[in-house]
Amino acid sequence: MKQFTYTITNPVGIHARPAGLLVKAAKACDSAVTITNSAGQSAAATRLIALMGLGVRQGDTVTVTLEGGGEEANAAAMEQFFRDNL
Repeated sequence: MKQFTYTITNPVGIHARPAGLLVKAAKACDSAVTITNSAGQSAAATRLIALMGLGVRQGDTVTVTLEGGGEEANAAAMEQFFRDNL
């Protein structure tokens, strides 16, 4: 299991468009990717509606957990995605 935290800088947080991009990125990984908000609620990063239901806004810190597959490479790719898009 590999984890990292990230503070959202996108003005709209994890909403429709950024969430859609996140789903695409998570599906490209061969690891299971889970996003957990500061309230402890979590959702699979491949489920668009569940991600938007977390209510993550700009300034919120999320924990991203990757399990299985090439965790190291996938974690690096997801960290880069978050820096570029969220």
